[in-house]
Amino acid sequence: METEKTEKEDAAPQPYVAIRDDRKSSLSLCLQLSFSSGDALLVHAKPSSVWWWAELRGVTGYVPASYLCQSGDAEEDDISTEDPWQDEEYFGSYGTLRLHLEMLSDKSRTDTYRRAVVSNSISLTNKVVMDLGCGTGVISLFCAQLARPSLVYAVEASSMAEYTRQLVKQNGCEEVVTVLQGRGEEVELPEKVDLLVSEWMGNCLVFEFMVESVLSARDRWLREGGVMWPSSAVLVLVPCQAHDYFAEKMAFWECPYGLDFTPLQPLAQQEFFTKPKFSHVIEPSDCLADPCNVICLNMYTLQIKDLEEITGQFNFPVETSGTFHGFTAWFAVYFESLEVGGATVELNTGPHSEPTHWKQTLFMLDKPVSLNVGDCVTGTIVLRRNPVWRRHMSVTLDWNIISDADKCQSGTKTFPMWR
Repeated sequence: METEKTEKEDAAPQPYVAIRDDRKSSLSLCLQLSFSSGDALLVHAKPSSVWWWAELRGVTGYVPASYLCQSGDAEEDDISTEDPWQDEEYFGSYGTLRLHLEMLSDKSRTDTYRRAVVSNSISLTNKVVMDLGCGTGVISLFCAQLARPSLVYAVEASSMAEYTRQLVKQNGCEEVVTVLQGRGEEVELPEKVDLLVSEWMGNCLVFEFMVESVLSARDRWLREGGVMWPSSAVLVLVPCQAHDYFAEKMAFWECPYGLDFTPLQPLAQQEFFTKPKFSHVIEPSDCLADPCNVICLNMYTLQIKDLEEITGQFNFPVETSGTFHGFTAWFAVYFESLEVGGATVELNTGPHSEPTHWKQTLFMLDKPVSLNVGDCVTGTIVLRRNPVWRRHMSVTLDWNIISDADKCQSGTKTFPMWR
């Protein structure tokens, strides 16, 4: 009996403290536990890195893992010991070659920046350029070798900056390119710049919010009349089918090996469909309507405070009858020409363009809905920045389905997006 008691004590729930309020209406997760900042919870299980199973005052349910911290580490109403930007993790990942290999191998992405430089090479003559988040310095090297700028400031916050200096020298560009290590919000330049170029985009366009560093650098270092690359950006959305993914994650449990595993389907929905699916590849034939731009960003007028909540609307006349499994999102960015009458250069990450390492992002509904030609899907999308962990956000989709039979279905779902 003593041994049995010890085993139970070893498996005892772990005490945690909530570091922010949970807004159940915005997270929209079945079996989710509601709590407030400062509440003491007992975590019974950690089935995934995002959602944990916890208890509060005798009630159990799922909680977002990042909303909690170990009770022994929490100071009352104080999370100053935490890094809201997760700089060590974020910049640490760019200090290794894995992400740089992925980005440099992305021919569509890299060639688009090269094309922007080449098509504007005459106008870049004797100009001062800032390449923010330069990584290995490939864009800076494009500028130095394919145009004739007077100076390029290659700014990189991660430890990759030391290797970038070597690459600049190896490629004979040290007289033009100066590598500076530091965050865009903190780096100091000796002068203002004529062009601020950066590859800041993430999933759903703004995820990880490097765009804030770009806006900060713009306000500090872009001269009046200077140019931003990208100059504008759009988030694109479409209602879609996802038969293969639905079958893999949900329909699988109907009768594996001739056994009825349907009681696991609610758990599968919670585990697989509460988060967006990154690196999704949608076939154009799975689009149930024409995609539309739901959010448009002007990089000259966008303000840092605007990033807290970005809202867009959509109205999709259904063009193809099928099963509405969810929404797929991607983005496009545009590089305005410096030449009079020159063409704008576009980088599009959608299914009708050359594939990129971003691919697309899939947001699954809890239950699929049949759509017919003539139906209409309308609604809103809201990107909300996490008030504590500043590289995180949530995506809330509200939709209405209007059919020819005058029947209307509606739904809402919020998807947390975490690093």
